[in-house]
Amino acid sequence: MIDPSPHADDRGRFMRAWCAGEFEEQGIHFVPVQANMGFSEKKGTIRGMHFQEEPALEAKLVRCTRGAMFDLALDLRPDSPTYRQWFGVELSAENGRMLFVPENCAHGYQTLEDATEMHYMTSAFYSPSAARGVRFDDPAFNIHWPLAATVISEQDRNWPLVRH
Repeated sequence: MIDPSPHADDRGRFMRAWCAGEFEEQGIHFVPVQANMGFSEKKGTIRGMHFQEEPALEAKLVRCTRGAMFDLALDLRPDSPTYRQWFGVELSAENGRMLFVPENCAHGYQTLEDATEMHYMTSAFYSPSAARGVRFDDPAFNIHWPLAATVISEQDRNWPLVRH
């Protein structure tokens, strides 16, 4: 979770969206190579849970640029003390928060408002042959989405269940 330190005055606010030096000081080693944007028309839309395998492992830095979303990272690193655990947080255009999703973690989000837009940078280029996913409702992870799902793609609805 990355909370910005905005500078506000009568013109509005300014904040740094990414700084290699500040990230390095916090132990985050992230060099973006691609930036993506997503837009969801309907509140309750779920996208995810996506990740990339070798040789295209990717970390992500996610922020909401319009509306609000519940953003989630799921740890799929077998040697991690938080293996198969998830962390979710509200990101909004208003709060300016960002979520860093490390390599070997799946990422997904649910829109909390209509017409929500998000922006994320990745540490690897998109590679269709390395793209993978896990089900948003897999009982192995017991993810608690804040709203009933309204829109989910066929792909995200049909990722295979993980063995318990």
